[in-house]
Formats: sequence, structure tokens, C-alpha cells
Amino acid sequence: MPRGDKSKYTDKQERKADHIADSYEAKGVPEKEAERRAWATVNKDDGGGKKAGGSGRGKDTGHPAAHAGGRKGGQASASRSAAERSASAKKAAATRKARAHG
Repeated sequence: MPRGDKSKYTDKQERKADHIADSYEAKGVPEKEAERRAWATVNKDDGGGKKAGGSGRGKDTGHPAAHAGGRKGGQASASRSAAERSASAKKAAATRKARAHG
């Protein structure tokens, strides 16, 4: 199988790559670069193509890296006291205000 061959990817992985590429293009990234980043993201999330053959990987596409952020952020926030969270929010607001008018 030559490099760049997409025959081992599932339909779901191809749709995922298309959505990611469209998102990058909407942000002004050139088409070829958006395509490259999209497939790199699919590979990172799913571990490569999932159809039978080749490296023998399974078909599971669950728990991609993109879904871990919310859980991690929630745990970090929950471990801080209300006073610490409030102080952090006030500091952030002051920084935004200073940079907007500075």
C-alpha cells in the first residue's frame, strides 16, 4: 500500500477528516495543509486506518483525544476552592480590560 493511500480508513474516519479539513479551510488554511492536518488528527484520535488488513488494528474509534479536555478541565476546577476560582476570574477580567484599553 503506497503512502497516502486511504483505502484502509472507514467511512466515518473519512467524514471526520472532511469536517476537520473544512474547518481549517474556513480559518484560512490552504487546502493541502488543511487536508494534511485533518488526516494527522484522524490518525492521532483513532490510531490509523481501521479496515481489516495491514497493521491489524481494531475497529474501535471511541475515546479520541479530542474528548478528554472537558473531563480534565472539570477535575482541575473542582479541586479549587470557590475563593480561588473567584480570584482567578477577577484577575482574568482585569487583564482583559487592561488589554482592551491599553
